[in-house]
Amino acid sequence: MTTRTGRPDRRGQGPVTEERGLEPAGGSGGSPPRASTVAGVLLAAGEGKRLGTPKALVELGGRRLVDRGAGLLREGGTAPVLVVTGAVPVTVPGVTVVPNPDWRTGMGSSLAAGLRALPGDCAAAVIALVDQPLVGPEVVRRLLAAYRAGAELAVAAYAGQARNPVLLARGHWAGVLAAAEGDAGARPYLRAHPGLVTLVECADIGSPDDVDTPEDLARVGALLAGPAGAC
Repeated sequence: MTTRTGRPDRRGQGPVTEERGLEPAGGSGGSPPRASTVAGVLLAAGEGKRLGTPKALVELGGRRLVDRGAGLLREGGTAPVLVVTGAVPVTVPGVTVVPNPDWRTGMGSSLAAGLRALPGDCAAAVIALVDQPLVGPEVVRRLLAAYRAGAELAVAAYAGQARNPVLLARGHWAGVLAAAEGDAGARPYLRAHPGLVTLVECADIGSPDDVDTPEDLARVGALLAGPAGAC
């Protein structure tokens, strides 16, 4: 279910400043063509300070979080898929790895690195976080369906609360980057343009639980190992 909202909250994604190469596909202004390419960008640059190890390399159920994240974007229907790295070198088969030398400044610089690395024919991008393994491909498919129905800023919601992933049409990329600071990501831009945001309810197919601490890792691992843990 998709709804317009006046208040997206919690973690969006975000970055830095306007930059060349972020013009809308097909020229300036206007809505992106609905049949155009939608890319996937996985933010996986952090050092995992509270977890004690870079999140990208953490394994759950025999799979690294970075592989799970890249898989949810690929299986959800985005292409190409980019993985932004930073704290530790990461190799992921079948995706483009984009190193972010400024990863210490926060999530914003990673989103900027990812968006700037996308091909010019990408009309939109789905942004996902590496530390949310209970989000599955069907969440991405719902965001893509909302985009093809006309949404330019689509945000996955869980029980009405805006979280991640988010879909950003290309015409908004420069604005998102200009408004983002540190770890704020796209949140300031989304809050400044509530009339353009479409919430896409996903509580029935996923959960945005973050893996920030060893306790989180144990809890999420138990959920994945359970009968409903098929994300």
